[in-house]
Amino acid sequence: MIKHLVILQWKSFFRSAAFSSNLAIKILMGFAALYMMLSFGFLGVATFYILEKMDLNAFDMVNRLLVYYLVFDLIVRYMLQKMPVVQIKPLLFLPIKKSTIVQYSVWKTILSFFNIIHAFFFIPFAVVLVINGYGTVSVVMWLLGVYALLLANNFINIFLNGIDAVLFSVLGILACLGLMHYYGLFDISVYTGPLFQSLYDVPALALIPLALMVAVYWIAFTYFRKRLYLDAGLSIKQKEAKSENLEWLDRFGSISVFLKNDIKLIKRNKRSKTTVLMSVMFLFYGLLFFTNAIDAYQGPAWRIFAALFVTGGFLFSFGQYVPSWDSSYYPLMMSQNIRYRDYLNAKWWLMVMATVVSTILASFYAYFGWEVYLAILVAGIYNIGVNSYMVLWGGVYVRTPIDLSSNRGALGSSQAFNAKTLLLTIPKLLVPMILYVIGHVIKGPYLGYLLVVVSAVLGFAFKEKVFNLIEKNYKTEKYKTLAAYKQKS
Repeated sequence: MIKHLVILQWKSFFRSAAFSSNLAIKILMGFAALYMMLSFGFLGVATFYILEKMDLNAFDMVNRLLVYYLVFDLIVRYMLQKMPVVQIKPLLFLPIKKSTIVQYSVWKTILSFFNIIHAFFFIPFAVVLVINGYGTVSVVMWLLGVYALLLANNFINIFLNGIDAVLFSVLGILACLGLMHYYGLFDISVYTGPLFQSLYDVPALALIPLALMVAVYWIAFTYFRKRLYLDAGLSIKQKEAKSENLEWLDRFGSISVFLKNDIKLIKRNKRSKTTVLMSVMFLFYGLLFFTNAIDAYQGPAWRIFAALFVTGGFLFSFGQYVPSWDSSYYPLMMSQNIRYRDYLNAKWWLMVMATVVSTILASFYAYFGWEVYLAILVAGIYNIGVNSYMVLWGGVYVRTPIDLSSNRGALGSSQAFNAKTLLLTIPKLLVPMILYVIGHVIKGPYLGYLLVVVSAVLGFAFKEKVFNLIEKNYKTEKYKTLAAYKQKS
């Protein structure tokens, strides 16, 4: 039966309407995954020698940092990892045991990229340990213990799906521990390091993480099994609706209806609320670049790169998914007598307002110098004048139906930043960075800012022509988009 379910899932993957339309992006994602695997493999080998060259005990340092690695892994999984995907509802009408469906769905997550990628770091690191005189059996048992904890994270993520309070609590605790460690107030790794070291010193202790993994798997299996009913875990939760007029938006004329709908969508749904939250978090992204905390980010191009994300967090995360935000009722919209231009203009104005607000909120960067805040102002202008069109244009090719009731992120079911979105963002970043570097090299930073602003002004000047192209593109792709939104897998 498991084999039959695998075959069905395989056919569903290749027959999906989104498969052929996003084939090029899938190939690029494959290359990106290969690059990450090679990078992790290189780090697995290099970490030992780099730490030893710094007169540090590499194995001891890795054990001390493992607690942060595991917690960060859990957070990344919560935000990005796909949950078990299978056509569950149709299977419930067939003579298939629910335990078989759950077993297949849960164990399917073992093959997730988020589990495989760790092997490319820890296995080379373990091999280097053995080469440098560490006991083979002890290293193998240590590796099994650590990997069991990573797989436990995988199963924990299943039954923590959708519990926002847990994510934010863990994220807050990790941030506090990291800051206390950085400023020397409290170092939790002093206490957790010996625990991981004991997996090597006493190999039999590796059975404890293995037992924990099995226990967490059983909890996840039971949790999933109890909710595998159409009127329980798979049912859509209903909430009392509240009406809002938002009369202040009437000044925008014919597009006010769409603006009101978008604002209500953002306020009432998990996924859209997560997007706004991530946009707020991006306001602090510039601290990595403007505080000179990381030497690698001191190049001239990085300043404009950071500023683009500080002011465009909402633009990039929301705009990339137009019209996917309306996927649940997009067929109904297309059957109505509405103008595409009004629909697109409403999305554009929403992104413009969010970018302006982000630019104003980012004024605290003036503390690091007026030139820093000038970079943010320039990036805000460029986001409005150029990137706002580009995300609308690219959004039509990201035909990913969005479940508004779930905040499962961006690379799968927890959707805050999609890998496809990230790939489409690359050209939006390269142009302003190149323009800024050219100006910076020729005359100085102010010429670089001027070149970026001029390109944004040209964007404003050709707004109508660009919108004509975007509107034509949406109409051309209309039926492909409708077909993709009907796919539930």
